[in-house]
Formats: sequence, structure tokens, C-alpha cells
Amino acid sequence: MSSSTSFTLSPWRTVDILVATVVAVAAGVLFVLWGQAYVPLSGALTLVLPGSEALLDGGWLVGGMLVALIVRKPGAAFAGEMIAAVVSVAIGNAWGGAALLLGLAQGLALEAGFAAGRYRRYGWGIVALAGVLAGTVQGTLEVLNWYAGATTAFTTVYIASAAISGVVLAGGFSILVVRGLSRTGVLRTFGHAA
Repeated sequence: MSSSTSFTLSPWRTVDILVATVVAVAAGVLFVLWGQAYVPLSGALTLVLPGSEALLDGGWLVGGMLVALIVRKPGAAFAGEMIAAVVSVAIGNAWGGAALLLGLAQGLALEAGFAAGRYRRYGWGIVALAGVLAGTVQGTLEVLNWYAGATTAFTTVYIASAAISGVVLAGGFSILVVRGLSRTGVLRTFGHAA
């Protein structure tokens, strides 16, 4: 994946909308599955270092990250994250409607990261920025929602872990998926080289 694209910004096309929706719906299903895996995995991390369970948070940023990296349009990260959140709520996740608020905040934070590259750069630096912003927002909201009154040490570890996860888990995973898809040539219509 190059750090710049060879196309200019253009309005959303039908194919952009369809692919964004399909990827985001699939991510919403994965969000529910990730939520089920989260309980045992987070328990193990908590035993090692309380607050480090947020190292798993990047799994819930993949919807917006993947859609943004594939479609490469303003609003793609936000749309991907919101559609995935709605799907996860409709299926039935462990956090109910709170996932919609988190999806909204995560989508806006991801969008801010990609906007910093003016929707023309999608290299590792921009992906890392989007991931750290979204992870930080996610970790902060989770601490406020579910860990009110937590110690400063726990809060610091939790938010830092969420930020790291936004970069490594959401960003790294999404880059690998997009690179793999690009090699097949299926993403040429989105400006990705094979």
C-alpha cells in the first residue's frame, strides 16, 4: 500500500456504497464474535496487568478502518464504523445500544485521522494516526462508561492499551487485509495497484 494515491477525490459511486456496506456488515458480525472472544481473552490480560484488556479494543475499529482503506473517500471510516455498530446491536452484542455511541465516536476519530492525510494518503503513518485517535477515544469512553472511579494507574494503562490496539490490531490487521485483496486485483476500481 503506497503512501499516496494516483487518483483525485471524487463523489461516492454506487460501487463505493455497495462495497462499504458489505464490508461494514461483515465487520458488524465480526464485532459480535469478537465480543464473545473478548471475555476469556480480557480476563487473562487483566490477570497480567489490570487495564491491559483494552489491547483487544482495536477489534472494534476494524469496520471503519477497513472501509476507509478500501473505499478511500471522505466519510468512509465513519460510515463503516456506524454500519458495523448498528449490525452488532441488531444481532445482539454484549454492550447493547452503547455500541452505537462508541461506533459514532470511533468513526469520527478514525475519520479525523484519515482527514489529516486529506484523503489522499493511506500509508502506515495515516493509518497509525487514525488508529491511535480512535483507540484513545474508545478507551476514554469505556473508562468513563464502565470504569468510573478507576485509579489513575488503571485509567492510564487502559487508555494507552486501547490506543496501541487501535494502531496494531485495527491498523495492522486492516493493512494486511487490504494488501492481500490488492494483490488479487479486486480493488483496482478503488485505485489500488495489484
